[in-house]
Amino acid sequence: MLVLGINAYHGDSSACLLRDGKLVAAAEEERFTRVKHWAGFPAQSVRYCLDEAGITLSQVDHIAINRDPKANFLKKVGFAIKHRPDFSLILERLKNAKHWGSIGNDFARACVGEAVNAKIHHIEHHAAHLSSAFHVSPFDEAVVVSVDGMGDFSSAAWGVGRGAGIEVGGNVHYPHSLGLFYMAITQYLGFPHYGDEYKVMGLAPYGAPSFMNEMRQLVRLLEDGSYRLNIEYFRHHRERIRYEWVGGVPSAGDLFTPRLEELLGPRRGTQEELTGRFRDIARSAQAMYEDAYFHLLNTLHRKYRVDHLALAGGCAMNSAANGKIYRNTPFRKAYIQPAAGDAGGALGAAYTVWHSLGGRRDFVMEHAYWGPAFDQGAIGLLLESKKDELAALGCEICCIGQEDELCKRTARALSEGKVVGWFQGRMEWGARALGNRSILGDPRRPDMKDILNLKIKRRESFRPFAPSIIREAVADWFEEDHDVPFMMQAFRIREEKRSAIPAVTHVDGSGRLQTVTRNTNPLYYKLIREFAEITGVPVLLNTSFNENEPVVCHPREALECFLRTKMDVLVIGEYLVERRAA
Repeated sequence: MLVLGINAYHGDSSACLLRDGKLVAAAEEERFTRVKHWAGFPAQSVRYCLDEAGITLSQVDHIAINRDPKANFLKKVGFAIKHRPDFSLILERLKNAKHWGSIGNDFARACVGEAVNAKIHHIEHHAAHLSSAFHVSPFDEAVVVSVDGMGDFSSAAWGVGRGAGIEVGGNVHYPHSLGLFYMAITQYLGFPHYGDEYKVMGLAPYGAPSFMNEMRQLVRLLEDGSYRLNIEYFRHHRERIRYEWVGGVPSAGDLFTPRLEELLGPRRGTQEELTGRFRDIARSAQAMYEDAYFHLLNTLHRKYRVDHLALAGGCAMNSAANGKIYRNTPFRKAYIQPAAGDAGGALGAAYTVWHSLGGRRDFVMEHAYWGPAFDQGAIGLLLESKKDELAALGCEICCIGQEDELCKRTARALSEGKVVGWFQGRMEWGARALGNRSILGDPRRPDMKDILNLKIKRRESFRPFAPSIIREAVADWFEEDHDVPFMMQAFRIREEKRSAIPAVTHVDGSGRLQTVTRNTNPLYYKLIREFAEITGVPVLLNTSFNENEPVVCHPREALECFLRTKMDVLVIGEYLVERRAA
């Protein structure tokens, strides 16, 4: 049985394909269009998944979409009667619903000449999130939680998963949303772009939680573990909020009313200095988010008495909060798949359909490498076509056929303080670069953050870089010893080790780690081991291979990024490209 899952007409558009319940391929559309958080129909992702499986669209048995316009219909009607929202808001919702009526045409454009023989299934947004968290986890039983901005008139759902089934035990419905609270504060703090919430998370440790009284006026915690917004401070439930994609770029208008500025003071302009007040508001917002998050998780643990936790939804990308799960709740194990946000809804929709049709549960997502790969021949031809340009720029190309030698030379370059672009194997699924599309650096250098920001990333100085660490060394370097394969949790680095890896130690002493094993990524594991042989440090600084763009997908994009930045070395397949010293 072939099941194609998609997230469409929303930010982080994506597709995945299951064959007999096992994942074959998965990718976000932004990697192909080169537009961050691309929204709309994931035409190129669909084509990639079909090609990777070696099939045509006409062979697909089921198509699963992570949205059901009919879900929570009575809740929608009741809300409209009670709150009487602006008529333009209703028209906007109807306009958005029209996209779903044209989905057949979009498939026809994506796969010209191929028939759609599959049965199409609309899966409620949070049901898809819950499935994406639990059905690919290693747990036979777990509390399952989805928290995000909004989808199908809900902002959260939770329950318990057992075997192949998920029993939903509760929801938070529109207009109350922890994700929209965080998004509103993100906009208030002068970060206007879709998906900028991670900037607030990175900024928060630089401030103090001195605005907690104000935050508690925005979010109220309830006895059942849920929460409510004080909607007087928000606009999304009453007025039409500009939410659109022009050329595939998602954007959203302000979610907050002028009352928020009366409460917190004037908003920050996008170019305005990040003063202490704004840093304190960021810290307070993160603290309020964590209060609500752990209030919900602790309530659910008391209710279900299950020690395993599976998380999804955009809020599951908050690695700072996730890193405190073992300290602030009784849960002993947590699993968060790498595309926990809306992109992962494609995965959950597909698995919901698979299991609803009686499919067995025998797949665990242990790694994130589900995107395109490129053979050595294609890479060699690319470099051959660019050899004159590379030579003119003072670059040397070397083909190294042996993995051991490739890793030794790369590790040596890293130990010398060089910045390395590392392009190997299949592209990662999800937002994080996990050792196949990564830029790597020496974590021992206090100036490495500045070097990366100057040479390549050109991003805010307060944002941290992540440590990749071999799994068996975690207990020696971090205060907690758990698997974090997808860089979804930030743990505290042991105090005595922080001075040894300052480039990946955030101001609060934490690091958003990635645990690397020999089984899941043998080449990246070997590289880190070689670096440890030279330096005694089994850790590399890892950031995404990009420059204010989506993570690179194709070798051509990796080479272009290398050439337009001041990266020192590019390791692409078995080839090593190095700039000669001036």
